[in-house]
Amino acid sequence: MYVGLDIGTTSIKVIVAEYLKGQLNVIGVGNERSAGVSRGVIVDIDQASEAIGKAVKAAEEKASVQIHDVVVGISANMLKIEPVTGTIAIGDAAREITEQDVQDVASAAIIQNLPPEREIVNLVADEFVVDGFDGIKDPRSMVGVRLEMHGMLFSGPKTIVHNAKKAAEQAGLNVELAVVSPIAQGKSILSDGEQDFGTIIMDLGGGQSTAAVIHDHRLKYADVDPEGGDYITKDISVVLNTSIENAEKLKRNYGYADATQASEENEFPVDVIGQSQPTTISEQYLAEIIEARLMQIFDKLRAKLATTNAPGLPGGIVLTGGVAALPGIADLVKAEFDTAVRVSIPDQMGLRHPSFTQALSLVDYRGQMSEVDLLVQSAVSGSGQLAGKVQVPADPTQVQTEEKDSRHRPAKQVAREPKQKKNRGQGLRDFFSNFFD
Repeated sequence: MYVGLDIGTTSIKVIVAEYLKGQLNVIGVGNERSAGVSRGVIVDIDQASEAIGKAVKAAEEKASVQIHDVVVGISANMLKIEPVTGTIAIGDAAREITEQDVQDVASAAIIQNLPPEREIVNLVADEFVVDGFDGIKDPRSMVGVRLEMHGMLFSGPKTIVHNAKKAAEQAGLNVELAVVSPIAQGKSILSDGEQDFGTIIMDLGGGQSTAAVIHDHRLKYADVDPEGGDYITKDISVVLNTSIENAEKLKRNYGYADATQASEENEFPVDVIGQSQPTTISEQYLAEIIEARLMQIFDKLRAKLATTNAPGLPGGIVLTGGVAALPGIADLVKAEFDTAVRVSIPDQMGLRHPSFTQALSLVDYRGQMSEVDLLVQSAVSGSGQLAGKVQVPADPTQVQTEEKDSRHRPAKQVAREPKQKKNRGQGLRDFFSNFFD
């Protein structure tokens, strides 16, 4: 049982789910209006923690469990991605490689002088090398005298990472795992083929829009434009001279991303500030306001992606985030980027909206992590607590956790423990493997 915590600009979402035999079953959801968050970054820890607490309480009531551990998503603002290598000597004589050895070689990979303003978020192993034999995914129980690990290190601004963790801790939670949001989304919403050949994920949120490139099953690039759905709402408010609340309702009830798909005949009233009588406008006029802002966002993201040759990747673009729910947005992006486009919508009952994709992907990512992934990531936190398991008894409100070190939590609690495509040919695959080398 795991819990995903998505701290967004517009809303804070908490999802409690069971992960059994590769099957994800959502048992509780909490959704609360955000506070203390601006452009995807926490600017007031007290307000944010209070909103997190409300969302958690709602999820606890629906799931009938007590939440303690959570998986928190970290935005890709100023994300730095760099390759790392670690090497350790197993011993003078060959012996079996243990879990401790895996943790040690991961720790060796992150021994470096990070700037004081940055903090490591994730460490992902690409392969292990035992006595010169590479391509190994799990070196445990193998025999060798020298162990190497090649992986990718993801770091972000310490302020962003610290504030997210601190707000969760202040709400009474233990941050079991922090994950760079695009990493979790790539593993969750993309098929194996899309991750392999290369795909762009565009997360269109309320406070910011993120473009991330997944290629060869790894996050290769991520950048953020500090504009999102809130900017669209403000545009509507200014142009139509109406309140922010009314503008948000208009966007949700009548908004189209593509003005060519909106009707000029369909009209609706708008309450105008300073006037006693509402003004009538058409769907098309509203869509033109929305489209103008979206095109500005897409132009900026396209300029950033152009430096990576990512727009030419076979997987095209996958849209997610609350703004991706606007009718006609896939057609607008397809025309702008001239590539295949689809909108990712969770298939879980009650969560069939793009805004829930991020919170759900956090749970899904944690559930898919192998024991080796957990050991490598634990080197970042400096403990082996991630390798712990959760057993759920008949009474879901009474959950015992079994971990390597159980001193840090009470005996009875619960978890806040928190697709396939055909190969397109080796020649094409080799061609695209050089895109980011």
